[in-house]
Amino acid sequence: MAEKSAPVSGEAKVSGVRLRPRDAATLVLVDRNGAEPRVLMGRRRASQIFLPNKFVFPGGRVDRADRTAASHDELPAGVVRRLLHDMKGRPSEARARALALAAIRETFEEVGLVIGCRPAASSAGSPPRHPTWRRFAETGFVPALSQLTLLARAITPPSRPRRYDTRFFMADAGCVRSDLRFGDDELGDIGWFTLDEMRALDLPNITRAIVEDLARHLAAPDKDQPLPYYSFRNGSFRRDLID
Repeated sequence: MAEKSAPVSGEAKVSGVRLRPRDAATLVLVDRNGAEPRVLMGRRRASQIFLPNKFVFPGGRVDRADRTAASHDELPAGVVRRLLHDMKGRPSEARARALALAAIRETFEEVGLVIGCRPAASSAGSPPRHPTWRRFAETGFVPALSQLTLLARAITPPSRPRRYDTRFFMADAGCVRSDLRFGDDELGDIGWFTLDEMRALDLPNITRAIVEDLARHLAAPDKDQPLPYYSFRNGSFRRDLID
């Protein structure tokens, strides 16, 4: 059961053509080794239609290849259950798994970080056909889904140039197995920021809300705490809490 709460402030109400949100995922990587936690973010290009010049977490929409990509292990049952909650279209555990794999793939594509484990020698198979998953396999690792937890979910309001049903996964930076120091040109000014430094960046309104969710989670870690779920309902952008 969702617990209703107040609408998120600062979000413009929009109207017009309603695009169907596409499944997407992002990864909030947290480095706890210093005096303060630091989180990985980058700035989107000015030429991009969706959120130009804004600082965001690595992420993007789910690719068809994410449904069949190999992994070292699987998501915890509790994460799968939350991913299936109010899943639009035809819910399935395969879609839930693909969301987590998309978060790992997009992080690899955009910033060159590998989140995975060494595969067993007996599990070697044909190289993946998808170019990013093929490059990932060439690092000698396979994705480790058990390293991911679920932080939040947000659906882009109607009439935006792009609409996504985004799941915000979180992982500890200690699960990064390789840093290839490369990425595509989608993100620039990539860096690790404290919470206060993040608050001072040019963030989308929803990302600013997620930063506060992250701050609450880091202050009182609990994998079973309610999951924030942001959506546009009855003319307002809302924050629900999912048990």
